[in-house]
Amino acid sequence: MDRPFRPVENETRETDMQYMLAIYEDHAAYADERAMADIIRAHGAYSEMLAKAGVIRGGEGLAGSEDAKTVRRTGCRNAIHDGPYAEMQEQLGGFYIIEADSMDEALDWAAKMPMVGDGSVEVRPCLDVPSD
Repeated sequence: MDRPFRPVENETRETDMQYMLAIYEDHAAYADERAMADIIRAHGAYSEMLAKAGVIRGGEGLAGSEDAKTVRRTGCRNAIHDGPYAEMQEQLGGFYIIEADSMDEALDWAAKMPMVGDGSVEVRPCLDVPSD
């Protein structure tokens, strides 16, 4: 199976700001194999579009939350829990890292994100951490 979230070779642009586009959807929609195949194809096309624009820097689809673990720290103690910490209908399913000149440009890319049914895309600037 093709991995649509993998970054595609692209030309780099001179931009300073990176943004994460985090995809939140109801994973129950993926129980239908046809819906899963359709969304994989749609993300492949979306990744190609990002690559042609020269904005994609990374990304990946994620396994379902049933395979996730959460490490929760209270004081000096860690506890490991099954699944995500918050119980919610929509779950983090994948992400892209893109470069954009502004939050508005990043939001425009997020608005083009393929989704199965209802969902949301959280757009968050990545921290610019100096490397010294």
